[in-house]
Amino acid sequence: MLRKLSGNLPGLLSGILIILLSFTNTRLSAQESFCALDIGGEDVDVIIQIFQLNEEQQSLLETWRAELQLQTRVLEDEMKQLLATHPQSTEADLRNLAKKYGLLKNQLLQLSAEYDQRLLGVFNEKQYKFYTELCREAMRTPLNPIPPEEEEKEDP
Repeated sequence: MLRKLSGNLPGLLSGILIILLSFTNTRLSAQESFCALDIGGEDVDVIIQIFQLNEEQQSLLETWRAELQLQTRVLEDEMKQLLATHPQSTEADLRNLAKKYGLLKNQLLQLSAEYDQRLLGVFNEKQYKFYTELCREAMRTPLNPIPPEEEEKEDP
């Protein structure tokens, strides 16, 4: 049995490496290219202070933050379920798992960016200009705002 496991070890290790590289590449490419506010993160007070959000903007931020957390939880549960139930005994299984997990991870990143864009859509000109300046300093691409009018059109 040990001989059988050790014979499969190089294949399984390469499969695990594929998964790790897939996760890392998804995370790095998304984080390196776009300038995220991360309204679903821990530093919401920093966002409020840095951009000097008014009461209406703060209220919208809290509403969108709650929506984002609910939707994020659903995707994270799907990711946990996938990891718990997906076959992982062969290299092909691991590649398939990495692909499915990567798609869910991309959905999560896209969802986060969409909510950041909503907040940017209620920024005034001065706030948005400051945001773009911070992004340039960080060598990141600013997100385009979603104006509230467009958001209403998208919601059924």
